[in-house]
Amino acid sequence: MMKPQRAIPSVYMRGGTSRALFFHEHELPPGADNRDPIFCAALGSPDPYERQLDGMGGGITSLSKVAVIGPSTHPDAQVDYTFVQVDPRRGSVGYRGNCGNISAAVGPFALEEGLVDSNGEETSVVIHNTNTKKLIRARFKTIDGFAAVRGDFRLDGVAGSGSPIELAFLDPGGAATGKLLPTGRTREYLTLASLGEVEVSLVDACNPVVMVEAQALGLTGVETPAELAANSRALVLFEELRVQAALAMGLVTDPADARTKLTNLPLVAVLSRPAMVREGTQPHVVVRMISSGQPHKASPLTGAMCLAIAAQIDDTVVARIRLPQSGGEQRFIVAHASGLLPVAALVDKLESGYDAREAIVYRTARRLMDGRVYIPN
Repeated sequence: MMKPQRAIPSVYMRGGTSRALFFHEHELPPGADNRDPIFCAALGSPDPYERQLDGMGGGITSLSKVAVIGPSTHPDAQVDYTFVQVDPRRGSVGYRGNCGNISAAVGPFALEEGLVDSNGEETSVVIHNTNTKKLIRARFKTIDGFAAVRGDFRLDGVAGSGSPIELAFLDPGGAATGKLLPTGRTREYLTLASLGEVEVSLVDACNPVVMVEAQALGLTGVETPAELAANSRALVLFEELRVQAALAMGLVTDPADARTKLTNLPLVAVLSRPAMVREGTQPHVVVRMISSGQPHKASPLTGAMCLAIAAQIDDTVVARIRLPQSGGEQRFIVAHASGLLPVAALVDKLESGYDAREAIVYRTARRLMDGRVYIPN
């Protein structure tokens, strides 16, 4: 007799400013056609009310994510990690691109699930992200074989403090397109049906991002996410910009695919120059990030890393409006709607162009719940 529901072992984790259901590869059936309905049911998508009450999702893209962890297929990594983005409203499932925030939880998950061994008081895990074919090195404190969670590191957008996790994204250029500058140019114009030509930069590092000055869209750049979400004109512009950028970057060849199959990429970064010099930590650029049609309350980590790398490429939109860094400083500080996000990026200028060597950030992560998630049969 078939039971009304099936149970699948899972762990619910926060990574940075996102949350995701973590699954072991061997607990899932093979193939996206078999897995996608499981992920949607587990998170509660599709949901026209955008609340995902019938699942574990939180109604916004940063809380509607899945991570699948398995044995490494890369000779230099210890585990494979596949990121899955589920659209809360439509239930579309995306495997293109990675989530930097969820990447922060992969090392602790792998350690506590027995996939890697502890190195003593600090553990290092090399992660192979199958979405981008890139490597990520995670370093974090450990206590008796478990990832430390208490600490004094504060992450803007997350209440309280925690133990820092260092994430080094190695060779991050061309994560989705194979090229740091997918079109070979630092700036160009995209034509939007409701506005006309808009100057942008298209950069693919950690994730593909289309960068535009806020004033080019008739915005100030310091609107709150709620104000942007209530601005129907702005939402139309963001989507038009994303679709045209996806075509220009070669992510899709048909605009319809960008609207129905690849709904989360590229990220849209709306940029503005910090209005005044602040006391203490000085941001270099202000950003409002949009993905899957939703303005983010905090910048996606991959988006901030892409900005930090693009800021070191002459003549990009972000390089043109950013505040200068002090001599020798590698940290690039992004101001988002919930605070500040510092990124250290290493970019080499070569005769043939630019080479993004790595981007380093610090996050926190915590195991929230483990057990079984139920899927209706």
